[in-house]
Amino acid sequence: MTARTISAALASLRSGEVTASGLVDEAITAADAHDGELGIYLARFDEPAREAAAAADEIYAAGDPAGPLLGIPLGIKDIITTVEGPTTAQSLVHDPAWGDQLDAPVVGRLRAAGGIISGKTTTMEFATGVPDPSKPFPIPRNPWNPDHWTGGSSSGTGNGMAAGAFLGGLGTDTGGSIRIPAAFCGISGLKATFGRVPKSGCVPLGYSLDNIGPMARSARDCAIMLTVLAGCDASDPCSVDEPVPDYENALTGDLGGLRIGVDPLAEYRRADQDPRLGELLEAALAVLTARGATVVPVRLPYYRELTAATGITSRSEAFAYHAPDLRTRWSDYFAATRQGVGIAAAYTGADYVQAQRVRRVGQRELASLFTEVDLIVTPTASVEAFTIDGLSSLATERFRAMHTSYWNAVGNPALSIPMGLGVRGLPLGLQLVGRPFDEALVLRAGDAYQQATDWHLRQPALAQTSAVPVAVA
Repeated sequence: MTARTISAALASLRSGEVTASGLVDEAITAADAHDGELGIYLARFDEPAREAAAAADEIYAAGDPAGPLLGIPLGIKDIITTVEGPTTAQSLVHDPAWGDQLDAPVVGRLRAAGGIISGKTTTMEFATGVPDPSKPFPIPRNPWNPDHWTGGSSSGTGNGMAAGAFLGGLGTDTGGSIRIPAAFCGISGLKATFGRVPKSGCVPLGYSLDNIGPMARSARDCAIMLTVLAGCDASDPCSVDEPVPDYENALTGDLGGLRIGVDPLAEYRRADQDPRLGELLEAALAVLTARGATVVPVRLPYYRELTAATGITSRSEAFAYHAPDLRTRWSDYFAATRQGVGIAAAYTGADYVQAQRVRRVGQRELASLFTEVDLIVTPTASVEAFTIDGLSSLATERFRAMHTSYWNAVGNPALSIPMGLGVRGLPLGLQLVGRPFDEALVLRAGDAYQQATDWHLRQPALAQTSAVPVAVA
């Protein structure tokens, strides 16, 4: 059985084949079946979602012009504010009244487009680190194998999508927190260009790195969501006033003349990589070239330096936010948060400034590289999802098997899409990266790949067993 996409659900809603109430009931049934085991939600809004679905059905029945997401159930990562309930950041430290129970601009845009908010999804504490079983919060587990992690920090949006608890959702990405759960859970996730999507109403981690973005079944679904989410908002001084195209309309399936850069010496070619990674990457490139693209060897500039710059920047900016609470509520923080954020107390102002200098140099070098290629392709990660039991002892070297934070340092748009299953039967992701504000091309390449493959439609066995028929109009 293949998964339901937003684009297919919208077509069925508009034709009257299904109802919004049926889609919401389907999502609630999946959440009832899997939330307890997988740790998808921190808060569920079942009754408000049913009420919103009934209102959407009335609009469809009246033949009124429908919003681009009318009737689609969506999960919201619980560091983003919504009117339905508190924003906890999955922390004992955070004041749940933060945000005054208002919709963040991105949530307001989804709601105005007809999206139905199903609940607040799990994260890592303040969107950093790994789960802490000593704290009273759910442990997010991977629906492909619950003994394994989802990746973080947009964990509940990732596993909730894969388990069928909603059709799309919001994650945030400071060093890969959209793309890593997308890769580990077998879905699609986009970090847009820094500044493309307003991030006000989101608990900050790294002020100059944070992004809010769509997580969904397909690149096409991400395009539909990004058209709603993107655009300047005065509440976010980092948001950029760039024209917002109709991203779905740009999905032509044609990659003729496109130059795709691949680094044959890149960091992802590792001794500990999944044994199937190489063949899956080659197969993915073959699909892209069959669609008209040409592969060009490149060398990614300052890979280790830019990856380190993301770490120094995010920890320093997080420490600036958390320093007062770390002094007075140290034990209330997750152990991984204390370690990851607290280490920035040893950084100097010079360390932070040097990291920003490295970022600027990297941006210039990549701008030059992107005169030779149109996209760059890498794996999202070299390995499958880690086991839950092994998270507490994960070494920094293992986290270097994630190939996402490089792109946060420079701000380029990056999309992760499924490209197959690793040796243990867990998903692996393909990462496509473009020029700043060229999300349309990144999404076009991802959609072209998905037109020729079905990895994004594959479901874990547990999601298939809970599927129920959707009510028709």
